[in-house]
Amino acid sequence: MLAVVGTIPVEGFPLVAGRAQIKGDDLMIEKHAVPINRGTPALIASAIRTGQSRALQDPFCYLVGDIGRGTGSRHLYEYLTQDLARHDFDTVTFHYLQPDIEWQSRVMSAIKKLDPAPVLIADAGFMYGAKMAGLSENFALFTPDLGELAFLADEEAPHPFYTRGFILHEENHVPDLISHAYEHHNAARHLLVKGSQDYIANREGVLSVVDAPVEEAMEAIGGTGDTLTGIVSALISAGMEVSKAARIAAKVNRVAGSYAKPTPATQVMEIIRHIPEALEICMRKT
Repeated sequence: MLAVVGTIPVEGFPLVAGRAQIKGDDLMIEKHAVPINRGTPALIASAIRTGQSRALQDPFCYLVGDIGRGTGSRHLYEYLTQDLARHDFDTVTFHYLQPDIEWQSRVMSAIKKLDPAPVLIADAGFMYGAKMAGLSENFALFTPDLGELAFLADEEAPHPFYTRGFILHEENHVPDLISHAYEHHNAARHLLVKGSQDYIANREGVLSVVDAPVEEAMEAIGGTGDTLTGIVSALISAGMEVSKAARIAAKVNRVAGSYAKPTPATQVMEIIRHIPEALEICMRKT
């Protein structure tokens, strides 16, 4: 079963842990409704729709409110150290959490005691913390955008805010940034770099590039990077090899966006609704 760990920017939202379901435009976990607009809820909803197409159980989710102060994230980190051993997760995806080197190290120690060990995926804040704590190589997949990749490539930056200016966030520098991230052991075993072109890579270099279909309006829609991470998480949980799952997920995300006929006003849930048909099309072509 897939587990997703993350936060939502709602002060006072309690820590909830349970199976997630989609109800209209909301995510339901333990009778708590969360709007599916972007961030971790968009990731979870995308994983649900993908998993349903692959006959998977709905993901188990850990969510807590955190508006950037870190209190909710620390509460969730502590809870994970005790609760992960109570489940049999094959894949765990970590998303928006405040980076905390000490608590992330404790969570990783708890995970290393699990048998069998789950496949680990990280995006956003947890990916930052994994790099800062020297834990990157414990992960099967990171899903950075260009700016986040630049941070991974900067061996000296203690935080994304301090990524050195000469490390350029430009599309034509992606292969070099990937190489630099691996050289300094700051990348997971695989990377899915999200952008106008999606790059799938490992330590050997770029494995594939997905750049079609193109819907320029998707650049203005918040949450499309989150949907991509949700799709690839579910495919990996279904047993697909990581680099193949990343390539198919990148294609599915683009096709679903194309089916939604997006405008800058399009909401991410309109794209998520098209994931099952997009997945069917893309799987037939593999």
